[in-house]
Amino acid sequence: MQSNIEVTPEAFLQWLITQKPLTIIFEACSTSNYWKQKALEAGHDARLISAKLVSIVRQNQKTDKNDALAIVQATFLPDVTYIGGKTVEQQPLQSIKRLRELTVKQRDATQKQLISLLLELNIKIANRRGGIVSAIEDVLEDATNALTAKCRKAIYLAKEHLKDLFESLRHYDDCLESSATSHPECKKLMQLEGVGATNAINLYIALGCAEIGVFNKGRDASACIGLTPIQHSSGGKVVLGSIGKFTKNSRLRSQLVCGATAAVQHAMKRKVKTKKDLWIQGLVERRGKKCAAVALANKTVRAAYAMLTQGTEYKAELLSA
Repeated sequence: MQSNIEVTPEAFLQWLITQKPLTIIFEACSTSNYWKQKALEAGHDARLISAKLVSIVRQNQKTDKNDALAIVQATFLPDVTYIGGKTVEQQPLQSIKRLRELTVKQRDATQKQLISLLLELNIKIANRRGGIVSAIEDVLEDATNALTAKCRKAIYLAKEHLKDLFESLRHYDDCLESSATSHPECKKLMQLEGVGATNAINLYIALGCAEIGVFNKGRDASACIGLTPIQHSSGGKVVLGSIGKFTKNSRLRSQLVCGATAAVQHAMKRKVKTKKDLWIQGLVERRGKKCAAVALANKTVRAAYAMLTQGTEYKAELLSA
């Protein structure tokens, strides 16, 4: 039997359908979720392996044949952790979320560029997301400034582009909100403190894998997101450092901590009603609001993991009267 040969996507799909059940390993990339889903439909045991691990194992230069050989060699390493991948239900949610994140980057970049360029002409405008468009319109209507006709037209086009970005963001937010409220798992996750539509979708995409066994427990999920202390142990001595800020899931971590911060602020202002509120207020008194927000985000991830794996719903424990 020949091995390590190049085939077309159509031929590979036909091969998947005609073969007996096999264990098939794909390198995680932009098309790996699709092929994993097709392999699972054909009755195979399909798994995704980290591209970084494959690059470490790969010998010689990067070619398709060397990559295929490295994938096979990497699967025989001890204690290999495979990537869960995305389901058909998760991929549309991820697409909306990623498009929104791209629009946010474009909005911020356009806004900063306009403010900086006008500042070079000694035209100062307030850096406000809501009022920056009207402020630029006032600048364009002011005939006393030093803007040329061509420059005014260029700034006008940039201003219109910025307005379109604001409008697109509103539409993306509506899509996320309606998607979260209509999805049963996301709707349950929104019951957690500091979890709105965005974070509910974030948690569902990160933890609600078809193979939830990617994480053995909630702490592993928290550590992957970067909400647990960094461990640097040696010689049998366990050393725990600070909470790791630099993780692959930095955006997810940031959004969870932002949601938790809002929940902490709310808990400090209102009368204590639940055991979680009492825990938050005690932690804020001992360690401060920032530490409490990270700790709450950690609890949120663990609770979300339990909800998705056990099919339970979250109910806050009320203080006894």
